[in-house]
Amino acid sequence: MSDTRPSWEPDSAPGTEPQSAGPTASGRGQSPGVEPLRLPPLLPRRQNPWLVVEVDGSVAGHGALVWALREAARREATVVAVSVLQAPDGDPLDGSARVQVRAHLAAHNRLEAQVLRAIAETGVHGRTRTAVLERPVFEALMAATHGADLVVVGARGKTLLRQAVARPAAPRRLARGA
Repeated sequence: MSDTRPSWEPDSAPGTEPQSAGPTASGRGQSPGVEPLRLPPLLPRRQNPWLVVEVDGSVAGHGALVWALREAARREATVVAVSVLQAPDGDPLDGSARVQVRAHLAAHNRLEAQVLRAIAETGVHGRTRTAVLERPVFEALMAATHGADLVVVGARGKTLLRQAVARPAAPRRLARGA
């Protein structure tokens, strides 16, 4: 007769059979090799969503940020408030690096102030990040939201982000006798 064991069950040494330790003080036998099954922790299928909001100082931008904070609280999401820098005029190699750093810091300070104002208005804490992006990076993200492919290449590999294609609705079939 063949002895088959599931793949998760360890094989016993050849010629040895599991033996019980005999009755204990409670009267029940105890097997020395039995341990509880340890399961890996359950992880969510999907990561929590990210809401990217362009904050430009306008009333509409502030309204979008307030909406995103409330939506983040509802969905357990993270809001990334983004300020977009315009491309500098002239040659980027002409030594205007200090001007670009100052513009970046000023934009970041304005963005932080606008986010703090929206947090005070909504009461939603701990769900925000801020970033100052160059215009081409923001345009690539916006193009991806409108259906363009976005390939992100990094040290860990590359990822292709494409729009999900909606499947046509299949006709439902009923079982016999239903």
